[in-house]
Amino acid sequence: MLAEILNKHSPQMKFIIFFLGMSTFCFPQKISFIYETKCKVNSEKQDDVYSENMILDIKNNISIFRDSLDKKNDSIKLNHGNGRYNMGVENKFYVKKNLAQKRIEKVITYLGTDYLLPVEEILNWNITSEQKLIGKYKSQKAETHYGGRNWIAWFTTELPFADGPYIFSGLPGLIVSIQDLNNEYSFNLIEVKKGGTIFDARKKTVKIDWKKYETLAKSYFNDPFNINSKGWKTATFTDPKGNTVDISVKNKEIQNSILQKNNPIELNHKINY
Repeated sequence: MLAEILNKHSPQMKFIIFFLGMSTFCFPQKISFIYETKCKVNSEKQDDVYSENMILDIKNNISIFRDSLDKKNDSIKLNHGNGRYNMGVENKFYVKKNLAQKRIEKVITYLGTDYLLPVEEILNWNITSEQKLIGKYKSQKAETHYGGRNWIAWFTTELPFADGPYIFSGLPGLIVSIQDLNNEYSFNLIEVKKGGTIFDARKKTVKIDWKKYETLAKSYFNDPFNINSKGWKTATFTDPKGNTVDISVKNKEIQNSILQKNNPIELNHKINY
């Protein structure tokens, strides 16, 4: 069957199809890719760079991209029935992909509920002839547009997975590096772990769209500790020095932090509070 397919394509396409077809023989079923992720979440403070290692786990055309803390908490949830999750709605990098079905979904966990946000924006890749060596991998340049940003990616057929960090996928090889033209968001492969683990602790989800996403984000902004739904008019907490402080003080701190993060990766879905 593979030979019949190869005979119908150009020499360059034959190489790509052959390489992708052989991937299951050359690589283990489970593999993890570690990406150094850098973000400038405040457009007015270009020198402030947030850095985090994030993990892309792949098995049989299914992948999950998440930061190391999310993966750890998912493991705790599966083993002990409970897990801790970061507060908030915006700037979440948790992504599930079904490569065979070309399905990409963001996962947002808020107030104990896992929300599933389908990414329906199509990635139209322009593959160029430009090549360079990134680490030990011979890589080729590709360009696309997503989230109101223009992106430059480098992929390698030496790692024959049509996947990459965050929502990025669909190239004839793994994306080893990608960043937007403003150099505000970047993902760079730093480690490959063959036989890595993949598990999904967030299967029971509520499907939402971007409009509902905005509603959730504003709900968190207005009431970070969700005291209104509990029927409380006010609440207090104890600070590190043992002092009792009204919850409104902590609310203000969180709201200021949200306002400072004014440069989301999806600029076309930026929320105006």
